Parts: sequence; C-alpha cells; structure tokens
Amino acid sequence: MRRTPVRGAAFLLGAVVLTTVTACGAAPEGAAGAEGAKSATATSAKDFGGMDALVKAAKQEGALHVIALPPDWANYGELIKAFETKYGIKVESENPDAASADEIAAVKSRKGQKRAPDVLDLGIAFARSGAEEGLFAPYKVEPWDKIPDAQKDADGRWYNDYGGYVSIGCDAKRIPNCPKTFADLLKPEYKGKVALNGNPTKSGSAFGGVYAASLANKGSFADIQPGIDFFGKLKKSGNFIPVESTPATVEKGETPISIDWDYLNAGYADQFKGKGVDWQVAVPTDGVYAQFYSQALNKDAPHPAAARLWMEFLYSTEGQNLWLKGYARPVLLPAMTTDGTADKTLLAKLPKVEGTPSFPASAELDKAKATLAEKWDKALS
Repeated sequence: MRRTPVRGAAFLLGAVVLTTVTACGAAPEGAAGAEGAKSATATSAKDFGGMDALVKAAKQEGALHVIALPPDWANYGELIKAFETKYGIKVESENPDAASADEIAAVKSRKGQKRAPDVLDLGIAFARSGAEEGLFAPYKVEPWDKIPDAQKDADGRWYNDYGGYVSIGCDAKRIPNCPKTFADLLKPEYKGKVALNGNPTKSGSAFGGVYAASLANKGSFADIQPGIDFFGKLKKSGNFIPVESTPATVEKGETPISIDWDYLNAGYADQFKGKGVDWQVAVPTDGVYAQFYSQALNKDAPHPAAARLWMEFLYSTEGQNLWLKGYARPVLLPAMTTDGTADKTLLAKLPKVEGTPSFPASAELDKAKATLAEKWDKALS
C-alpha cells in the first residue's frame, strides 16, 4: 500500500472545525556551484529575489524527482502534468505506491545522489520524525501565513497539504440499500461485501477505517480496541472480506462496499461512470474521522530550486484547486473559501459531512498503532 498509518491533522471547512491530531549515500551528484548552494539554503522565494528568479533557477535544473505519488491519488496525475506544462520541468516519478517509511528510507540511503527524492508527501508522524532527524530543509511558501498554525512546523520544515474523511463507498447497482453508517455494515444483507483498502497495520486509509469504527462504537483515540472488535464481529458474521479494495476489485464486483478516504471513493464514482458501476459515497455519521498529509523538502534535494518551485505550485490557487478537483480538501481551503478563489463547482461536489471530528494526539496514535499491530491479526483470524 502507498500509505502507512498515522496521518492526522486539522482543517476548517464552513462550520466544521478539525483540530490537529496530531545509510550512507554515494558521492554527491546534485546541484553544484554557487547557484546550487544558494538554492539549497533558500528559505523563501525572496531568497531567490522573487518568484521569477526562482522559476529561472528551477528551469535551469530542468527536473524534479518525486516518489510515492500515484496519479489517481488526490489528482496527483493532473498536478504533475500541470507543473510540467507550466514550467517546462520534467517530473521524474518513482515508485508511486510507496509508503511514507519508504520515502524517508530513500532520503537517507540516497543522500548526495541525483535519484534522491527532491520533495516528500508524508503522513504527519513521519513528517514530524523526519524534521526531528534533520532530514528536511526549512522553506516557507508565499501563502505561508494562510496555513493554520496547527497545521505547520513553525520553522517551515513541513506543513499540511490535503486531507479527507473516512467514507463508505458502495455500488448501488449491486447493493439495493447502500450502508450509511458503521452500524449499517453489520446487517445480514451485506454478507461477503465489505472491504478495507488494505491491512490497517500497513495502510493509512485502512487504519483510519478502524479508528473511525472505534469512534462509532464507544471507543476513543486512546482506545482503538472497539474498532478492532467491530471488524472482528464483521468478519465473524461473514460481512467483512479480507480482500484489498482497489478500483479493479470494485469494477469486478469483488468489493462492492469499500471503506476508504472520501476523495478516493469520490474519484472512483467518476472513474466508473459508463462501466456499469453506480458508486455512491457516504461519510458515516457515527464515526467521523479525517486525516491530512504533509509536504516536506529534502535537505539534500538534487534539484533544490525545482523542489521549492514545486512547493510554491502546490500551495498556489491553481495547485490547491487541482487537489480540490481530486475531491481532496486542500489546507488553504478555508482562506480560499473566504476570498472566493476556491472553485465553487468543485467545492459543491465534495461528499457531505456531518458532525465535528477531532484528532488523536501523537501519544494516542502511537498507542493505537501498537494495539493494532498486536491484536488485529488475532481478531480477524
């Protein structure tokens, strides 16, 4: 799976408030000379002399190396294409299904190499630990002040980018009455039909699904056990199937009910139009849970100017609206909604959410991970 567990953050959308959860490489091959050194230490576009100078420096490098960015995840495919078209910089995308841990490992093992990742898209736990290890370069994008304080490192070593809610996707052509809540999933009519997007001990979306189920069953962020028990009960009833839900399994009818991030489920609805699948999406009202991912710059990025330009692009109005087009909720959405720059048509397409979610603290996340690792397999055996 692309994502490992433990990614949380906070965002504000309308009246809904989300509060924060919270080796040795080869010889250097990256940017060289005075300009390369200047780019590698720049902490804002002003250090280049403005955006025009940053664009010029990035174009001189001519490439950007990214990792763990699936083209069908939150509209990353279009984001990459738009960046290439806008600036004429080739984006080299490697291992799109990698996890956050793989990204960190690549930064460490490829230090000084041209194939090291320039930028990182990480779960918040990995963003924080990577910053503490000194792996990231501080950099503040132009709309820095519009990113909520709770969603960024004060020094600019990481900041949140996009997020979404745990949701239930359902093929209405195969399921007469699509479930709307976790409680619904226990109904006998859903026998052999409910799946997660992977194993929750490895997959971030599946982890979120278990956390949401815990909240729906009198659990808490400090106690994920009710969520594990819920899926154990779901498995015992025959409703839960240990099949990793993917677009392919959905289209084939193997996983007609899938618990996943709402931006992925909503994207499937578009993807399946004309393919005999009527994919409906609901954010369960009895277990409202959301998470954000974070961006960071490799301190030893081989293309330091292009890396910084990529960050500026992601947090520009264009970049944020492209995430919104992928049904993900961009971190600047509150500010963009206020100033009118958020695409209203795209905003209206977001899955509806009820209730006010909250997020676990780091210690609670660590405890949940440990409990899940110890008890998940046994509960589902």
